[in-house]
Amino acid sequence: QAQLVESGGGLVQAGGSLRLSCEASGLTFSNYAMGWFRQAPGKAREFVATINWSGSSTYYADSVKGRFTISRDNAKNTLYLQMNVLKPEDTAVYYCATALRGQPMSALSNPSQYLYWGQGTQVTVSS
Repeated sequence: QAQLVESGGGLVQAGGSLRLSCEASGLTFSNYAMGWFRQAPGKAREFVATINWSGSSTYYADSVKGRFTISRDNAKNTLYLQMNVLKPEDTAVYYCATALRGQPMSALSNPSQYLYWGQGTQVTVSS
């Protein structure tokens, strides 16, 4: 049974940084592209970033480009999201997800292209 567990969320002031982690189990982590999404209250789930199986290719939402960095450590079965220069509008529950195999990177901004999801971790940015 595949399982994804996020951690690292919390409360931070605007301009601060947080690093989210997502530990995977029950699957061959290195076989899958991975993604981060977020959902604010009353809003739809929003794409944040995605990374291919090896970590050699990444893609970001315009709203986080230049501030957030997605990375992975296949030896540790762990996905990361380094978030810098945080803004109040970054406040949301952040989810990691495992992409369906064989999908092009260009398709991975769509949550329907993901198979397994974590339970989420809350990030709150105060102004």
